[in-house]
Amino acid sequence: MPKIVPPLSETQIRAMEPRATRYSIADGNGLVLEVMPTGNKVWRFRYTLDGKRQPLTTIGDYRRISLRVARERARKYAEMVAAGVSRPATARRDRGAEKRVDLLRDAAELYMSAAMASKSDEYQRTTRRALDKDVLRAIGSKPIAAVTSDDILAICERIKLRGSPKMALHTRNVIKRLYEFLIARQLATHNPATTIPARLIATPDSRTRVLTAEELGTTLRAIDASRIRRPLKLALLLLVLTMVRKSELIEATWTEFDLKAALWKIPAARMKNGREHEVYLPRQAVAILRELRETKSSRTFVFPTVRGDDRPIAKSTLNQAVKALGLDVEHFVLHDFRRTAETHLLAMDQPADVIATALARASKETANESTRAEDAAVQRSVLQRWADFVEAQIKDEPRRESNRSRAAT
Repeated sequence: MPKIVPPLSETQIRAMEPRATRYSIADGNGLVLEVMPTGNKVWRFRYTLDGKRQPLTTIGDYRRISLRVARERARKYAEMVAAGVSRPATARRDRGAEKRVDLLRDAAELYMSAAMASKSDEYQRTTRRALDKDVLRAIGSKPIAAVTSDDILAICERIKLRGSPKMALHTRNVIKRLYEFLIARQLATHNPATTIPARLIATPDSRTRVLTAEELGTTLRAIDASRIRRPLKLALLLLVLTMVRKSELIEATWTEFDLKAALWKIPAARMKNGREHEVYLPRQAVAILRELRETKSSRTFVFPTVRGDDRPIAKSTLNQAVKALGLDVEHFVLHDFRRTAETHLLAMDQPADVIATALARASKETANESTRAEDAAVQRSVLQRWADFVEAQIKDEPRRESNRSRAAT
């Protein structure tokens, strides 16, 4: 019985250190990685033809050929050998056609095929979007070593001018990870993104976007009418109704909820301020959670991934669901729901300190046990007032259309 060779991973390959003499490690299907005393790593193909072991055939330099591409080459060569065809001539043609990784555009393609291959589809999409939309358009034709921190900062500033400081920071992080990958493969010697601190790109005060009542209704109706999965629609509506942060919602577990008491206790470990937070659920939120519980596919998480393992959806899932709708709501991100709720509740003359508590911004003094007990009824009233307002905006479009029709006649 042939020996089963455990497949290599990119992490294993990057960790391989040179020795005094060259050595090789097999990946399977004839593919081996040879590590030179200099530290260079080269893909080779090992095969037998007509009962005789043939000289190793070079596939190419690991720095320029990803594990996925090397495996595809080995598979193709193995099929040729099985048909009785020798490999060297075809391998030489393949190496001659291999693109050198000198420009940032070529480096990005290698990064996507090598480092991103094992990531989720959503993670790959957000990374590819940042590269294609902003990075490669601006500096894709520059040599890897010629990219400077000023180039990256200029890209981030252009994104901020579109009203998206968080996307600017995400793009900086994509470039940073790209260069970390290139340094590990000896295709770059320094990372120009590391000298740009996050605070220069996005600060806590960098967004002031508030949705109008009409925009809120338009957004939520578009979400409800969309083709995205029902649990994601409900997650987005819960995000609005409960005024919590996105991470607090998507990582929620069923043990945190008491639906009879209409109460959600978020443990301190999951809160930004490190203190337990109580959310007094309005009736609309309770109805949503009851629906989710009836159809739940995880005993642990309220919003589990569809990949089959018991973990919550990715942090980018809700963002991608909203982006896919192509909403005609300018410069809007999900975190703006919290600011929108606060602004409208203040306009309704609701107590500012109670709103701050609902948003988990209250100080330790205003969040002690006695004050929390006294304010429970008021907090519940404020959350219900907000939920009723949201529901009214969702239902308001037919009334607006009716009013417009009467005005036209």
